[in-house]
Amino acid sequence: MIHEGAISVVSSAQGGRRSWIKTAWRELRFHRWMYLMVIPGVVYFSIFAYAPMFGLVIAFKRFNAFTGIWDSPWVGLGNFKRFFQSIYFMRLIRNTVLINLYSLAVGFPAPIILALLLNEVTRPMFKRTVQTLSYLPHFVSTVVVTSIIINLLSMYGPINTLIGRLGLKAIPFMNRPEWFRHIYVWSGVWQGVGWGSIIYLAGLAGIDPMLYESAGIDGAGRLAKMWYISIPGILPTIMVLLLLSLGSMLSLGFEKIYLLYSPNTYETADVISTYVYRAGLLGGDYSFGTAVGLFNAVINVVLLALFNWLAGRLQQQTLW
Repeated sequence: MIHEGAISVVSSAQGGRRSWIKTAWRELRFHRWMYLMVIPGVVYFSIFAYAPMFGLVIAFKRFNAFTGIWDSPWVGLGNFKRFFQSIYFMRLIRNTVLINLYSLAVGFPAPIILALLLNEVTRPMFKRTVQTLSYLPHFVSTVVVTSIIINLLSMYGPINTLIGRLGLKAIPFMNRPEWFRHIYVWSGVWQGVGWGSIIYLAGLAGIDPMLYESAGIDGAGRLAKMWYISIPGILPTIMVLLLLSLGSMLSLGFEKIYLLYSPNTYETADVISTYVYRAGLLGGDYSFGTAVGLFNAVINVVLLALFNWLAGRLQQQTLW
């Protein structure tokens, strides 16, 4: 009886496996064109995103380009210890976090406010014009944006010319450490506020108009409708984007900072990404640069998981 029962269980398992294979094959054939469209994306990320991750092993080695990755000697956590003991460690962490917090405090609510204001506009022509003008800076390359900023704030630029005509002394904005964070953050707001508002406008468009009409019948004004209908309607979207922003607290775009900063502003402008470039590429210490970049990535993952867990504890929208 036991032998017959075991045979029955095995036969049932094999039958279930064959059934699963048939179902999977049927789904694959039915959706074959959709899977075919996915293949280029899978190949792209496999080659350019996942395959290079094997190179992270040099973070634990003293990499030598002549001997290769596998023949380079192991140093364990030596490269990480060098970074933690570096005189620049605290400066890099402080600058990266402060610029991110500044950008989050100013740049994150700006698209939400713009979307809420545009949602209240009743003239379609005016609304489309404002949207178009606010979107345009997003399509300007970072090199052009930084060139505009440098020309505007140079010693002989329009801003200092106006200051001189007011009888005041010209300010070397680009050489003063205390001005760098303001320049970086507010120029980023100008460049991204319109583009960032698109997703919130899409969320507002999905809110049932009957809610606004019912609130109007009850005597609610525009501010009340915005506070009790519009904002709760896009709150899940806000939470998801906020979690993504908080999860990248130690990441900053390299290009813009690299094009704007100078040795005079390293005190407030030097961040982890620019230090990796100088130490890893310019200095030729690829193992050390990889270790710093890996540390940055791991901390970002930990922060993302932590803030996602906190959002779940607060019964808010989470990423997973």
